Amino acid sequence: MSLPAQNAFAGNPLDRGGDRRYEPEWLKARGDDPEAMAALFHDGQPLLEEGPEGPRLAWLPLRQARAMAAREAFLGLWKDAPVFALEITGAPTAVEGLGAFTDMRSAAAVLPPADTAMAGAAKSLFDWSRRHGFCANCGQPSEPAAGGWKRLCPACGAEHFARVDPVCIMLPVFSGGAEPRCLLGRQAAWPAGRMSALAGFMEPGESIEEACAREVQEESGLEVTAVRYHSSQPWPFPSQLMIGLIAEVSSDHATPDQTELEAVAWLTRAEAADCLAGRHPAIKPPPPFAIAHTLLKAWVNGAEP
Repeated sequence: MSLPAQNAFAGNPLDRGGDRRYEPEWLKARGDDPEAMAALFHDGQPLLEEGPEGPRLAWLPLRQARAMAAREAFLGLWKDAPVFALEITGAPTAVEGLGAFTDMRSAAAVLPPADTAMAGAAKSLFDWSRRHGFCANCGQPSEPAAGGWKRLCPACGAEHFARVDPVCIMLPVFSGGAEPRCLLGRQAAWPAGRMSALAGFMEPGESIEEACAREVQEESGLEVTAVRYHSSQPWPFPSQLMIGLIAEVSSDHATPDQTELEAVAWLTRAEAADCLAGRHPAIKPPPPFAIAHTLLKAWVNGAEP
């Protein structure tokens, strides 16, 4: 794709083959191609190796790797070469010496952008398939199809497609004081000092703007008066689409709800810049691979709702 990728897990370089992967004969031919390659996963962790420029996905010939796999996904085409991901179960002793299985968040911090995007897509597919082994229509076992992008129920014929859950993630901004400020929130489970943007799942019957306003009000007690879209991010934990927003609020009297947020903090642009640079005395920013980091950086650089 030629579209610029602003966030980690976006910018997948593959032709997904979305118009062909539902053709069994075409897909089988891709799997039989001697040029087909596979990335390996175990417990949601991709296999990484050390390359000349740092960590990268470890690629194995598909024919070799299939003997280890419990689950398979067709990721797409790199030029004309088929690209797959395979998930192995049990002790991963068969790959000793080929690299190391690495937690996806840790991998996202070190992988090249294209590798991060491919790994994220594979993880989302495997997580979805693992949780949807039974038909939601009749309760009978379902079977994988379309290279892992669909599951079929032999009993009732229902088709189930890999799902994505939309999430609004927003940076509240108050411009009514002497100096504009943004609001960060903190969850109790996060590392000490970590603060981030506010976020929440969209509900049926909600627009993006309505979900943004509801979540901000629920988590901080603030009223949203304007919303501007910034960018989006595929987020494979397990399979979300983060819709990044900057939201103007009507006051700076924020109160954390103590259910999702234990604390909130207002930052000026200078303070937010210090936070991003690691100079803030008390607040650690969201990690660079998170869209919350992108939103905070965009606001520091002048973005408004």
